[in-house]
Amino acid sequence: MTEAVGFIGLGLMGTGFTSRLLAAGYKVVGFDLDEDRRQQAQDRGVEVAASASEVAMKSDTMAICVTTTAAVAAVVEELAGSGQIEGKRIIDFSTTEMETTQKVAALMAEAGGHFIDAPVSGGPPAAEAGTLAIMAGGDTQAVEAARPLLETLGRLTHMGPTGAGQATKLVNQALCLTNYCIVAEGLRLAEAYGVDARKVPEALEPGLGNSAVLQNIFPRMVERDYAPRGYARQILKDLEMLHEATRKQHIAMPMAATATTLFRLLVAQGHSELDGAAVVTLYPEPDKS
Repeated sequence: MTEAVGFIGLGLMGTGFTSRLLAAGYKVVGFDLDEDRRQQAQDRGVEVAASASEVAMKSDTMAICVTTTAAVAAVVEELAGSGQIEGKRIIDFSTTEMETTQKVAALMAEAGGHFIDAPVSGGPPAAEAGTLAIMAGGDTQAVEAARPLLETLGRLTHMGPTGAGQATKLVNQALCLTNYCIVAEGLRLAEAYGVDARKVPEALEPGLGNSAVLQNIFPRMVERDYAPRGYARQILKDLEMLHEATRKQHIAMPMAATATTLFRLLVAQGHSELDGAAVVTLYPEPDKS
């Protein structure tokens, strides 16, 4: 397989994505604003480009995985103006505001390209293992053309037209990010009653209380392991995006609102670069005296 895939954004998720693509036999051309990330990618076998425009020049399919909506817009504007987009596909793996998704998709269409919004769930380990949940929005023909690549990275579900992927990601975030707070409460409850908290995920796995957050995040909370697999600031960014989207539709989401407040507190306390599991530190530990 010699297809070249461009990848813009070489952070934690980008590292997982590009490692998976390289292992699957793709040629990967990558770019990131951060010099250290570019060097690390090059050490893994990524051909590093000097700009997003150079990525477009050297690949037929380009993927974006950056941390903010503004960064997505900036990348797409550069790509659209590069003169290298005609007939090519751009896949946005970022979690992006839907209004901007519509705008950049239109901009890409004007440049002769095809845009797919394809946010993911599962984190860097799932990206590297090829087990992500991928929720895609876009033209059916464009999504089907990208299916072999996307299915290398995880399980693809085409949710509908442009923006449907991002709308589905909001549902995912409502379910997932509130669950960080719920499992933190569960941990404190187990500790208060002297339960061996390390056994809780195994004990609850067959039941209705099970979740990916219980199995993956709860053990980090037990061990006080807050090394970032994702960042608290990114969780807050997604929750704020969810809050704004639900406000526009007048949707009441009290649990998500509470989770947003908790992550605002966590970030305000200076913990933005910790893993989201650190939200448990906002809950007082049981008095063992």
